[in-house]
Amino acid sequence: MSFGLLGKKLGQTRVYDAQGVLHSVTIVLAGPNRVLQCKTKATDGYDAVQLGFGEQKDQRLSKAKLGHLKKFGVDTKRAGEKTPAVLTGVQRIREFRNFSKPVKTGDLIGPGLFAVGDFVDAIGITKGRGFAGVVRRHDFRGGDSTHGAKGWHRRPGAIGQRSTPGTIRRGARMPGHMGSVRRTVQNLEIIQVREADNLLLIKGAIPGANGDYVIIRESKKIPQGTVKRQPVVEKKSKGPNVVLKKK
Repeated sequence: MSFGLLGKKLGQTRVYDAQGVLHSVTIVLAGPNRVLQCKTKATDGYDAVQLGFGEQKDQRLSKAKLGHLKKFGVDTKRAGEKTPAVLTGVQRIREFRNFSKPVKTGDLIGPGLFAVGDFVDAIGITKGRGFAGVVRRHDFRGGDSTHGAKGWHRRPGAIGQRSTPGTIRRGARMPGHMGSVRRTVQNLEIIQVREADNLLLIKGAIPGANGDYVIIRESKKIPQGTVKRQPVVEKKSKGPNVVLKKK
């Protein structure tokens, strides 16, 4: 059983926690997410919740997707014939299997699913780096700059396997396209939850550039012995504030 949200990476900053410790965090716009469909074993063969995030004009959606949204109650009424309807919670759609939170079709959910101290997994597409050589892509040290080495400073070197097996082994580290791959960063701690702004402040780095879509889900592999951070509630003093001056 697990749960998660769709969101958008906004950037990075630093904030203080309740204990006064400074943390580097990534800001994620995690809502509102629209519950588009609730699947069950009886109707679909498995349990899942389909969530949608982001706004999109109906004229930019395929007829198949538009029909699917209308089937589950997404309003597509236009103000005029030439005015497109802007739909909320339909730009990015993803299913979450065995969703552990009680929801129903049409609900809007946000970062309130999580709490301060929870550990999450962040899934995103890394930044694209284009075509890269082995020094940049695989951290090769490069060739020598002495002893007659000319033109081999950043080349991969020999890739052959002699007569046995006589072929290039599959998966050899060579130049090629770098980045733009799906990556998951596990066990990131939530430092702040701002429900009014639909924001999650997550400690650490998340794959992707600012503005990229990400998936924030409940952590699946919390390290053994991890203690959840408890939010500190400041107590109000009954008397007036007293400032002590040093002599």
